[in-house]
Amino acid sequence: MNDPADNDDRVLPPPGSLLGIVRYAGPGLIVAGSIVGSGELIATTKTGAQAGYALLWLVLLGCVIKVFTQIEFGRYTLISGKTTLEALSEVPGPRVRGRGNWLVWYWIAMWFASISQLGGIVGGVGQALAISVPITQMGQDYNQLEDAAERQWILQRAAANGILEADESLPAAEAERVEELREQYESRYSVRQSGRRIVRAPADPAMWAAVMAAITSLLLVVGRYRLIQSLSTVLVAMFTLLTIGNLFLLQRQEGWRVTADDLLEGMSFGLPPGSATTAVATALATFGIIGVGAGELVAYPYWCLEKGYAAFTGRYDGSAAWLRRAKGWMRVMQFDAWGAMVIYTFATLAFYLLGAAILNPLDLDPKGTGMVRTLAVMYVPVFASWAAPIFLFGAFAVLYSTFFVANAAHARVFADALRVVGLIDDDPATRQKWVTRLSGFFPVLCLVIYLGVGEPARLVLFSGVAQGIMLPMLAAAALYFRYQRSLPGLTPGSWWDAFLWISAALMGITGAWTIYATLQSYFTAK
Repeated sequence: MNDPADNDDRVLPPPGSLLGIVRYAGPGLIVAGSIVGSGELIATTKTGAQAGYALLWLVLLGCVIKVFTQIEFGRYTLISGKTTLEALSEVPGPRVRGRGNWLVWYWIAMWFASISQLGGIVGGVGQALAISVPITQMGQDYNQLEDAAERQWILQRAAANGILEADESLPAAEAERVEELREQYESRYSVRQSGRRIVRAPADPAMWAAVMAAITSLLLVVGRYRLIQSLSTVLVAMFTLLTIGNLFLLQRQEGWRVTADDLLEGMSFGLPPGSATTAVATALATFGIIGVGAGELVAYPYWCLEKGYAAFTGRYDGSAAWLRRAKGWMRVMQFDAWGAMVIYTFATLAFYLLGAAILNPLDLDPKGTGMVRTLAVMYVPVFASWAAPIFLFGAFAVLYSTFFVANAAHARVFADALRVVGLIDDDPATRQKWVTRLSGFFPVLCLVIYLGVGEPARLVLFSGVAQGIMLPMLAAAALYFRYQRSLPGLTPGSWWDAFLWISAALMGITGAWTIYATLQSYFTAK
């Protein structure tokens, strides 16, 4: 894949100006597009809803610290032209000749969790569209009932927490209206099974999810790098600006605003008060998935290769000219990675603070079939009756961006995995053929997973656990690349090494806790 040895005609001098560097940025924006919809919108908001402000420090740390490992992966790809899995297969440890090593094998295992996450994402897309544009009459009736019930709950909880005055709470007449809508819905859409009365849920989310999965398959089969970069950049930028603006305007709302004391609490390196096991477990799963999670760390070098960084640098020949090119394109890649980090960190902070400021005092936890409707509550204090359509547009934008970009990445990495473990021929034409096939197949597979499980938030956090376990493995690989695969003249300084070790240590702690929490949960359940 874009081996510099085969692309001498693509050798280019690196840009010398900031404008030129910006022009060649892009892989980080694609990664940001895959991050915001799952880690930031769902997992980060869920953490804020469960833990309040207390874990803001952990979320912020999760965005920043993993970039050092990300750039180390990119450095080795740039100078070698090797894909991530090809590079990981060089790390010492158990291996089967021609069939990859322990890191490649675990990535394949983690892939099943990652594709489950995308099942959750396409479910979220389906929910957003079903709320915005219900297809069936049942869907319209369901939305009417759920909107009324949610409004009743919000006003009651807000009054109970002192956010609203008592006389502003929901009148009894409106509570009766909710009960009336519920009785009407149940009388129309309930069935008897095994002697029990079961109230059916509308199929609109599943129908919309199927439509979007089919559209995604088509776009990915015919699409190319530039389409993926452009679409993800536009969608993420729109909703990130909207969310940050929502947080800014929230400061004008008495009772909802985020105060300096709230921020100090969030940056005090403490844990939530009381029984915080659930919140901490969610936060650590979130740490594994926010910012660049394990999946994005693996995918990033593939986008760097498609952008051409390794080909522009050329094959290593030990010359001063090659070293100058390598340093220049390293600078471009570092700007790309850190610039994307700034974008998704702002989005992460905004989502977390909205979850802590609005959902936490209302005792609302985004989950199940009502996940998207619950998330929309974060926009009610500012946008009032406009909150739902504004949020639903934004939610669709970032969720679909994640679904689109992540499926594109999975197709590329999985096709490469087939090559690395020796299941397909090692040539560009064969690999590209499999990328195209998998691009069409994976969105459909995600849909099947969603239809089978139907819990978007659970699927996303399940992926976070699997990625959390892989983080220390990738940290170890990054240290191996730094100390065993660096070239003279391209080795980083002592400050960089210190932060790389800190990054590795924190990723190791996350992995160890994730394994501990998973085993504890398993034996407790037994």
